[in-house]
Amino acid sequence: MKGVLFDLDGVIADTAVFHFAAWRKLVRDHFRAELPDELEEKTKGVSREDSLKVILDYLQLSVSDEEFAALAAEKNEAYVETLEDLKPAHILPGIADLISDFKQAGLKLGLASASKNGPIILDKLGLADAFDAIADPAKVAQGKPAPDIFLAAAAALNLQPADCVGLEDSVAGVTAINAAGMVSIGIGGAELAHASERFESTSDLSYPAIEAAWQANR
Repeated sequence: MKGVLFDLDGVIADTAVFHFAAWRKLVRDHFRAELPDELEEKTKGVSREDSLKVILDYLQLSVSDEEFAALAAEKNEAYVETLEDLKPAHILPGIADLISDFKQAGLKLGLASASKNGPIILDKLGLADAFDAIADPAKVAQGKPAPDIFLAAAAALNLQPADCVGLEDSVAGVTAINAAGMVSIGIGGAELAHASERFESTSDLSYPAIEAAWQANR
């Protein structure tokens, strides 16, 4: 194992709740509708544009390309505003120590997030210097569940996909890691049964456990 690729929302910090809260506000303001809790899983780990498509499909609505772009931009503005209070205390349990252990072991770390706000969030969390590469989701052809973002992160680290492990908390993300030919570490419930190895929460993660998962599944 030479590299570890991290998703951001729900793996490093629980910013996914901020995303869905921003979507809910957008839908209330523009369409006077409510989004059910179960829709959050379908917007988790995917791009802003793909999330908006999921929401519009649920609402059985179609909008022009101009309206679509405006809605996506408005949602992002609302989301970025909520990040003003983000700080290192918002890092999920065990992740700071895990990152430190990886760095001490000489592993390369990459961010493979669908969030275009990844660099801002890492900076606010005090983790920007820990990552050797951040894949730009705006520069990949397809978002998760396609493998593109993970392949881009591995390439940015000058590593082969088979030498990397990916950490994800979403169904789409785990699917993307698997499609990239990497060992997938799922963080969450039974919906992530397709991961190479699954852990219930970030506090269950450790360098030895992830190394063992890579050895067992490579």
